[in-house]
Amino acid sequence: MTARYAGQGVMVTGAARGIGRGIAARFAGEGASVLLVDTDPSVEDSARELADDSGTRTLGIRADVTSPEDVARAVGLAESTWGRLDVLVNNAGVITISRLEDLTHDDWQKVLTVNTTGTFLCAQAAAAAMRRYGRGGRILNAASGQARQGFLYTPHYAASKFGVVGLTQSLAKELAADRITVNAYCPGIVGSEMWDYNDRAWGRLLGDYAPGELMAEWIAGIPLGRAGTHDDIANLLLFLASREAEYITGQTINVDGGMFMN
Repeated sequence: MTARYAGQGVMVTGAARGIGRGIAARFAGEGASVLLVDTDPSVEDSARELADDSGTRTLGIRADVTSPEDVARAVGLAESTWGRLDVLVNNAGVITISRLEDLTHDDWQKVLTVNTTGTFLCAQAAAAAMRRYGRGGRILNAASGQARQGFLYTPHYAASKFGVVGLTQSLAKELAADRITVNAYCPGIVGSEMWDYNDRAWGRLLGDYAPGELMAEWIAGIPLGRAGTHDDIANLLLFLASREAEYITGQTINVDGGMFMN
């Protein structure tokens, strides 16, 4: 096991499974103490499994990123346990897919609140902790290909992810004096429960697609010829959290095999 992040405290939201768990596993595997945050009760089991695998002080906490109180509790746990918080990965996100006439106010509010407000709340609390310790830090925000171009039937999701990009740029300017860098990442198609849902929901609205057909069609159009993996995402974040990336801030970086080239 390498120990590039030994002694550092990392918080990953939406980490019970999928991309978030993959990111948490990679940081733990490189020596970081990782706090997995999720509303799913399985987050505590996921953390125990990662701790067993990596030998690091990995914890899990049930918390809702849309609740200021829950966010404060999560950041407080990192501080009280490790005495520091060096990296925040704002991975938590949700999506719904529907025609405009069927898009409910509740779905609009839920997607914007989790994806954009949740990112703000976690960044606000983490930045305050990082400032207290005076060592700088890294805030990494999940955007999306839909932060580059809105898709059909997801105006609320596109709005939420464009919002993450604006939030990232604004915070990068404000926090630079504290040596806290803020960057966003845009995953493409990555195997996950969310993308299983996307395949079904978009497939139903875009045509008579059998399960898996629509995603296969989209993946065939990716210049590098495959879907992304959790490691593809984690590789970028491990770099952005490193000393080598200390002069990079306010950027939004695609990690999508060339789906979007802007």
